[in-house]
Amino acid sequence: MPELPPVAPGPLAVGLTTALRRAGLPATPERAAGLARALQLVPPVNRSALYWTCRVALVTDRAQLPVFDAVFSAVFDGMLDPADGRGDPTAPPPIGGEPRTRPAPPDARPSGAGAAEGRGGAAGGDDGEEGEREVVLAAASAEERLRSTSFADLTGDEVTAVRELVRRLVLSTPERRSRRTRASRRAGDRLDLRRTVRAAHRSGGDPVRLVHARRRTQARRLVLLCDVSGSMEPFTRIYLSLLQGAVAGARAEAFVFSTRLTRLTRQLSVRDPDQALARAAGTAPDWAGGTRLAEGIGRFVAGSGRRGLARGAVVVVLSDGWAQDEPDDVAEAMRRLHRLAHRVVWVNPRKAAPGYAPLVGGMAAALPWCDAFVSGHSLEALEQLVAAVREDVGGPRS
Repeated sequence: MPELPPVAPGPLAVGLTTALRRAGLPATPERAAGLARALQLVPPVNRSALYWTCRVALVTDRAQLPVFDAVFSAVFDGMLDPADGRGDPTAPPPIGGEPRTRPAPPDARPSGAGAAEGRGGAAGGDDGEEGEREVVLAAASAEERLRSTSFADLTGDEVTAVRELVRRLVLSTPERRSRRTRASRRAGDRLDLRRTVRAAHRSGGDPVRLVHARRRTQARRLVLLCDVSGSMEPFTRIYLSLLQGAVAGARAEAFVFSTRLTRLTRQLSVRDPDQALARAAGTAPDWAGGTRLAEGIGRFVAGSGRRGLARGAVVVVLSDGWAQDEPDDVAEAMRRLHRLAHRVVWVNPRKAAPGYAPLVGGMAAALPWCDAFVSGHSLEALEQLVAAVREDVGGPRS
């Protein structure tokens, strides 16, 4: 059996466990870490050793073997026959071991039926094996396609699936130091006179014990301003799911604007995504109208922003930058917002288009006052937004 070249334990463990999770096996991050440690302690010298190391680390039930073998064979191009390695000469050949003459059909059957057929094929026939191969590979490729497909190109059923995934994105902001303090045992922190005097009452007025204090830390506020004008309509439903998840998970403040600004934090706080969308659409009378960037952002800064919502916060603006306002007015509104906020992140779904350049008046005027500029046109692209929100740079440190 040919020897294996040196393998990187971490990337291999993450890649294989990711493929197994997509195929329906419970390959947890803890098991991926265990596999990486095993590969580092005992580097596999051939494919058989690699197979058994992965199987011992990741398989917890014999019922999982057919799917595990199929995914393992698909990942390694059929260069290893796992069934033969187990000593079962009656098992079908490994998935991916023979040349493919046609692409897998795009409409894969439901995962439950596919798994059942896969188990039957592993026990007795080429037809069952072919069905297992197509179901496993199609399931992984469908999820990848959803992650990379633009929101504007999704079908109705795909929009529903992606909305649920977007709601689960965790938008976590960096921490800031609060004005409140807490008792500390470290002598390097500042002296808390009030607590020291209070403690001295219990020792006859003598300050026997000095009490120190340090400032508390808390997550910065997150504010999202979403453009719901007509030009943003292909992305509005997905972005509102993002706002709903942020309101529930990060206790964010959510606003939408078109020709006017509307606060939707209370409307988006319900659990039902369809009900939240209906309440949001009913609250904003200018839904799918024109775009007044300067008006919407300016009203936010003058109202809620100056009252504390934007001060020291991470502000996310979701808009394509197509505005009816004068560019100078947009630039002034963004300048005032940038002075208040800790960080301003702009999400423009048109940024991913080939040959895109921020030349539209509103976008060109706003861009100098943005700390980050991301596309957010797909589920995969929204990961850039998650990283930009979490990054702790830029803006005032209040």
